[in-house]
Amino acid sequence: MTTIEVTDIDLNHRGIHLNCRAAGDPAAPVVILVHGFPEGAFVWDAMLVGLAEAGFRAVAPDLRGFGLSSAPTEVERYRMSEVAADLVALTAIVSPGRPLAALVAHDWGGAAGWALGNRAPQLLERLVIINSPHPGLFLRGLKTDPSQQAASAYMNVLAAPDAEEKFSSDDYALLWRFFTGMGATSGGADGKGWLTDAVRAQYREHWDLGLTGGLNYYRATPVRPGKDLDAITLPPEMLTVSIPTHVIWGTLDTALLPGLVDGLDEYVSDLDVHSFDDASHWIVHEYPDRVLSLLTNFLT
Repeated sequence: MTTIEVTDIDLNHRGIHLNCRAAGDPAAPVVILVHGFPEGAFVWDAMLVGLAEAGFRAVAPDLRGFGLSSAPTEVERYRMSEVAADLVALTAIVSPGRPLAALVAHDWGGAAGWALGNRAPQLLERLVIINSPHPGLFLRGLKTDPSQQAASAYMNVLAAPDAEEKFSSDDYALLWRFFTGMGATSGGADGKGWLTDAVRAQYREHWDLGLTGGLNYYRATPVRPGKDLDAITLPPEMLTVSIPTHVIWGTLDTALLPGLVDGLDEYVSDLDVHSFDDASHWIVHEYPDRVLSLLTNFLT
């Protein structure tokens, strides 16, 4: 039976350590899986086991600011350049001397994944992005698409100074809505919903460790509604990705609309997109078997 190990890894990088969950032979090719907000490394547990049984070493960190990982106090330390640097340092430790078999990344983890695919392609053989917009397309959407502007308005609520109090009150009532608003209590593979009492307890324990780090991702980003987006330009050399890239997208995502996938081939030269009309932003929870099957097919 495959077991999941929990370990704290010192990155030897600006005082950051990441609490990680891992499974599989440490000598096997390595896959790193990266979560988003308001999640933690535990969301990948089914993938860790499945990838280990498929012959990989699978490692899922709590990103800086989440769970038991380091949580710097300065907001600017949650910019994507810092988070991507954590993943570079983690790769050097868990996969020394060889590139990752893949980086698999969702939501904010995907933002760091796009950065790695552009800035350090030598560190990974494949990139897998799950419901996380390419930075060029996200900036374009926020500048020109009223629907995406409205869909992203929640970012400013999460970036507000009182967000910790607002989102922790009444047993995290507003945070649960991120899930239930996309059908977490009725959708998924069995139609019964994935947000069970056991999963709620897992999230509650995770959030009890603190929300500030996760909220600081929204405070640190210059790309959100209400910012002076016209002043932001991203040169093409910061946006292109040449390594094989697989995008998995649940089109029922009400925060990141399906149009954010349109035009990806402008930036990604080796691209496969897998869209699912019955899945939302939380496709990893809704259809873990489907996601695992796609990952193993990509990698083998």
